[in-house]
Amino acid sequence: MASPMIDARGVHKRFAAVEVLRGVSLAVGRGEVVAIIGPSGSGKSTFLRCLNHLETISSGRIDIAGETLVSSTADGVCRHAPDADIRRICRRMGMVFQHFNLFPHLTVLQNVIEAPLTVKGLRREVIVPRAEELLRRVGLLDRQASYPSQLSGGQKQRVAIARALALEPDIMLFDEPTSALDPELTGEVLRTIRELAEEHMTMLVVTHEMAFAREVASRVVFMDGGEIVEARPARELFAAPEHPRTRAFLENML
Repeated sequence: MASPMIDARGVHKRFAAVEVLRGVSLAVGRGEVVAIIGPSGSGKSTFLRCLNHLETISSGRIDIAGETLVSSTADGVCRHAPDADIRRICRRMGMVFQHFNLFPHLTVLQNVIEAPLTVKGLRREVIVPRAEELLRRVGLLDRQASYPSQLSGGQKQRVAIARALALEPDIMLFDEPTSALDPELTGEVLRTIRELAEEHMTMLVVTHEMAFAREVASRVVFMDGGEIVEARPARELFAAPEHPRTRAFLENML
């Protein structure tokens, strides 16, 4: 794979005595959609949070679009990029969380424009038309003056996606974006993510939606016990999983 957008090698993460990630290595190419599946507690969300520096790794290496976010010395000591470089590299990634994390005191439009205004220092007259276009794309332009408390869970998550896209990231990270939603609201969020996939956005999606992973992902990664157990093209993995742990998981999920 030439110049992957995400290149994680031998990533370990410990919380006190508990090793949550045990040498995870994964490369994601430009325009690739990779779904990460696995049981609760397998390290999926922690791995995503390590990629954009919401968690610091214990050892290993992470490169984003050819730039090193963190590396390790031969004796396992982590070396992080300077703070200014970390901020710049992480701005290349947008992240959508399972619990939306919208600002309750701001309107939908204000939520979307907040980061471009404060992080990038863009002028309001520049970012508002872009924000309105993003809200149109996620079907919520007519709700731009609403507050989060006035929205359904599916609408809140679509606002969160628009907010992440407002910083014009090269990579989108989704951490269980539908797990907090009622089943009838899940489809509208997955439809938005599917449209991003069709536009060749590089995406890493932690999900428990097996049908979505099978249909949209170019590759599926199965994690268990802090390790990548199996990683294969989506159709192949779902049709004939090779590892017994993958087979057992899918039998329970499908």
